[in-house]
Parts: sequence; structure tokens; C-alpha cells
Amino acid sequence: MKEIVIISGKGGTGKTSLAASFAYLGGKDVVVADCDVDAADMHLLLEPDFKFPEDFFSGELAYIEQDRCIQCGKCEDVCRFDAITHNNLKFIVDLISCEGCGYCARVCPANAIINIKPNVGKWYISTIKTGSIMVHARLGIGAGNSGKLVAKVKNKAKEIAEDEFKEFIIVDGSPGIGCPVVSSLSGASFVVLVTEPSVSGFHDLKRVYELVHKFKIRTACIINKVDLNFSITAEIEEFLEEEKILLIGKLPYNEDFTAAMTYGQTIVEYSNGYLRDLVVNSWEKIKQALINIKYLK
Repeated sequence: MKEIVIISGKGGTGKTSLAASFAYLGGKDVVVADCDVDAADMHLLLEPDFKFPEDFFSGELAYIEQDRCIQCGKCEDVCRFDAITHNNLKFIVDLISCEGCGYCARVCPANAIINIKPNVGKWYISTIKTGSIMVHARLGIGAGNSGKLVAKVKNKAKEIAEDEFKEFIIVDGSPGIGCPVVSSLSGASFVVLVTEPSVSGFHDLKRVYELVHKFKIRTACIINKVDLNFSITAEIEEFLEEEKILLIGKLPYNEDFTAAMTYGQTIVEYSNGYLRDLVVNSWEKIKQALINIKYLK
């Protein structure tokens, strides 16, 4: 079982569109993990049934037991996040501002404050349009600990893939280089970087590859919207060659990607032309690269 993580240095490169297309092409041989939990949108293309939802509890938040509170105000005085306010002699915790440090509980003379694990989102096990399984999640507004939710999604996807003898796990990671991306990369067999030929796209490609390189994971790249700036495209190709990153696809800018989204379809469902062929060819190259890695080992 091989775990393929698809990430990008920045948003808007087409990462999720391609990840969903690969999931569609993989059919029942894959388990899908949507690890972009801060802004999950893979469900828009793969039609999950949300059959098995479960709440996700993580982190800590202060909770004031009003019947024990003596309204001394010490908690409000020491809170450096301005998370505690009072109204009509009732002290209230702002759950968005609270960092769960627990200092208010330490100074409360009445022991009226406790820390609780809040419900910060939901995660799901769903059947998607291909008949395969997708594990995905939705983080609550303003909630933290997205890295832990990513780990939960990935571990469950891996468990299902092992139990059902699936060939691949396809992971749609978050953009950027933060904690959710680090969590997505943990345990990966192969990484596909999706970039675009723009100044920010090239800059963030180099930045995210620096992170991937620390994990020592074999890496490939797809340049999407390749015809936006041929000069930067040439620079990206030179960088990939210098870093020995496999270039598996160059896709032109095409509004069919957007049109496919409006119909809730992947590009390989919507298009029957050369664009579909390019994406299919990229998927085949990924599978071949995984075979080559096996032989190298």
C-alpha cells in the first residue's frame, strides 16, 4: 500500500482538482484522505455520502462554573488574551480568544474554572461516487489543532486501506508549509507538488520542497497553467532538474477545470479531449514512479 500526498506551496494551483481526478482514476483501488481540513472542498467533486460522522475533540478551553464563581475578577485580570469579560457580575469566556493556557484556573481562589476539551469539528468516513472510501473532516470556525485532525484522518484512511487491501491512499494536503502539511507528509511514500508559473507560485514551490526534502520523500511535480508565463515555467523546470524532482505533467490553463467544478465533476469526467489525456498520463507516471521506487529499494 502506497501513500501519495498531493500538496502545493500556495492555494489556487489546482491541487484539489488534480487530487480528486487521481482519486477518480484510481477507482476502488484507492482510499482518499482529504487532509485540507481548514478548507475542505474535495467533497464537492467526489460526492461523499457522509455516512459515518464523528465529533472531534481537541485542545483545551477555560470553562467557568457560575455557581462556584465569587466574581473576584482575578481571572479577567491575568488573562493575556482578553478572553474573559464580565457582564452583570457574570464572568464569561470567549471561546475564540481563549488559548487554553489554564492560568485563570490556577489563580481562581474558588476553584471555579476548569479546562475542557472542546468539540472543534467533525470527521467522516464516506463512500464516494467511485464506490471507494473517503476519510475527510471539517474543522470548526476559528478552531485550532488542525494538525491533530489531519493525523486522525490519515491514520483512519491508512487503517481502512490496510484492512481492505487497497493499493493506494491519495492524500489531498493543505497549501503552505504549516502544521497540517507536516502532519500530511508524515509516513508518505511519494509526494506530488502542484505549482503554477507565477512569482508567488515558484517562490512557494521552493519553500514547500525545502520542507519535503527534510522528510527525504521521493517527489514529483505537476506544472499547472503552464502557459501563463513561459519564462517562469522555464525557471521552474530548471529548478526541478537541479533538485532531481520528477516532472510528470505540464497542463495548460483551461477554463474546463472551472466548468467541471460547477457540475460537481473532476476534469477526467468532464473532458474527453487532450486535457483528460494529460491528467491520465500524469496518473500513470505516478504509478510508474512508485514501481521504480520499489525496485530501487
